[in-house]
Amino acid sequence: MEFKDINSVYFIGIGGIGMSALARYFKFHGKAVSGYDRTATPLTHQLEEEGIAIHYEEDLEQIPASPELVVYTPAVPAAHKELVWYKQKGQVLMKRSEVLGLITNHSFNICVAGTHGKTTITTMIAHILRHSGYGCNAFLGGIAVNYNSNYWSSERNVCVVEADEYDRSFLRLSPDIAVITAMDADHLDIYGTENAVKQAFVDFSGRLKPGGLLLNKNGLERQSELKGDRHLTYSASSAGHPDVYAADITIDQGDYMFSVKTADWELDRVVLSMGGRHNVENATAAIGVAHQLGIPGDKIVAAVAAFKGVKRRFEYIVKEPRIVYIDDYAHHPEELRALISGAKELYPDKKCTVIFQPHLFTRTRDFVDGFAESLDLADEVFLLPIYPARELPIEGVTSQLIADGMTPGKVKLYDKKEVLETINERAAEMKLVITAGAGDIDTLIEPIRQLLNHVR
Repeated sequence: MEFKDINSVYFIGIGGIGMSALARYFKFHGKAVSGYDRTATPLTHQLEEEGIAIHYEEDLEQIPASPELVVYTPAVPAAHKELVWYKQKGQVLMKRSEVLGLITNHSFNICVAGTHGKTTITTMIAHILRHSGYGCNAFLGGIAVNYNSNYWSSERNVCVVEADEYDRSFLRLSPDIAVITAMDADHLDIYGTENAVKQAFVDFSGRLKPGGLLLNKNGLERQSELKGDRHLTYSASSAGHPDVYAADITIDQGDYMFSVKTADWELDRVVLSMGGRHNVENATAAIGVAHQLGIPGDKIVAAVAAFKGVKRRFEYIVKEPRIVYIDDYAHHPEELRALISGAKELYPDKKCTVIFQPHLFTRTRDFVDGFAESLDLADEVFLLPIYPARELPIEGVTSQLIADGMTPGKVKLYDKKEVLETINERAAEMKLVITAGAGDIDTLIEPIRQLLNHVR
């Protein structure tokens, strides 16, 4: 299928962060776009305001009869009525990853992969290219706060793409520059073993075009097996002799100031207003990519200083002397570790309360010890029930498993209503509050913000 032959596109699961970026892309290029999603969200409402028709029931009466292309997400059940109907009709069906591969067939591609950090680095790179005037087409896995969007376009034929390892989607991409942030075990419901996850990232590096550049976090297991005609490493410190690294890191009122150094060039006076030392490392990777593209150092520094972050990535909901409230998408033990330790480094004198919603029964089962260890870094934890997403319950797998591995007395199991009731009672004494998780915990953000602001 050629892009020019597509006039109408229907999305099953249009409200997903990656799917919505594709929907915006096709709408921008003048195609007729419509879609289905299970629930209405702020993102689907935004798509509707942009002129995209969306319905929220599996309803054959509301779907277009003959779109040139039907795009679906792997999270949609195989028995979905609309998906089954289109399959029986012989309609052209593509997964989101296949469509991204189609779009990027003839562009210069910067693809960012990794079990964590990829959304932030992808957004940082795309922001630097946009802010500096270089230009790019961006397909992001989060909402860039600067632009309140996960997609934007440019006349320059350069695509910045978040390369998702779920369902091996990223193996359909062909990068000119590839970034690999982490290769930790995740999505074991798809891959089966940790080794299979790592092999997929090795295979992704093999997707680089001839002459392509690989930039990966220094010290990754199986780093020596990664491909790429040109290969650089990055880190938040000089330990282990990375090619690109952050140095002279200081903290001032929640902002990081640092330099980025290599054997050949150096960038001083970089200021990042996004919390967490792991985000200094993410910025170092983004700066390394921008330098490879020839963007002048002063423009890179100005872009990083202007970067406002990504929705639900160390996002400040309240940032006041008395109370700090941070929200984050963290749903893997390593992400939680980086989040909590980063917040405590910035605010060492504030008692840290973490409200965490585990995501998926399989992930909870597979990483229960890691979750317990990471959450133990907080001073107290409110633990919500597991968010099932696409999964059915697994007998014996509940949030209690995590609580059992934690320091006694540090954790309480609450539902959402009990969380809000407790915060309402204790808001005046709370100093550093963190919500974390990839499920629907985001529905608590505004109520918590209001409760904390009420006593500010």
